[in-house]
Amino acid sequence: MSLFALAVAGAYTAFGLAFRGRRERFWDRMTMTGLALGTLALVADRDAKRVRIGPREAALGLASAAGLYAIFRAGDTLARRIMPRGAAEIGDIYALRALRPRGELAARLALVIGPAEELFWRGLVQRRAGYLTATALYGGAHLVTENTTLVGAATVAGAYWGLLRAIGVPLGALVVSHVAWDIWIFLVAPTTSKETLLGSNPPGWANVTEAPPDPNPPGWT
Repeated sequence: MSLFALAVAGAYTAFGLAFRGRRERFWDRMTMTGLALGTLALVADRDAKRVRIGPREAALGLASAAGLYAIFRAGDTLARRIMPRGAAEIGDIYALRALRPRGELAARLALVIGPAEELFWRGLVQRRAGYLTATALYGGAHLVTENTTLVGAATVAGAYWGLLRAIGVPLGALVVSHVAWDIWIFLVAPTTSKETLLGSNPPGWANVTEAPPDPNPPGWT
């Protein structure tokens, strides 16, 4: 088996452990996954090693993050209308905000998780496998969640950033884009309503203002 295949297999294993383990330790596992994948990309991929973030990359990153956010605002409404469990699955994702203080989550997303995903998937993986395969692999890594909405969202986001990379957008700009988008859509301006966040969590999740009484809701071991 090639080093590339081992890297992808390792990523799938890490995502499986992150999403299928005990829910209260989710962010610890995601951070460790990010550290592992990011380090691997920095060691094995020349593009990742050369990442630079200057004014141009920052501007491109912020602009592309705004574009993706607009897509997801529309997609949120569509998912709720056409998918039987769309609203509940979106609620599942946002309920993860309750597991750690907001400032800590922002730091994890900005310093580890967001950058690592771009360096690994749009850097190491896409340079070797190509745009379509890298996008499929990124979306497929989320199948373990058993959350159809999350799989679709990951695939759309991966296709968006992958296309930007394919047309020559610097990897540093994609790092900025991923970090800005993560923090904005997850912590600052969620696509769901405030009422949903505060009082309409799906079965198996506690109100996001409280600690969850059940550490293992449906779909978690």
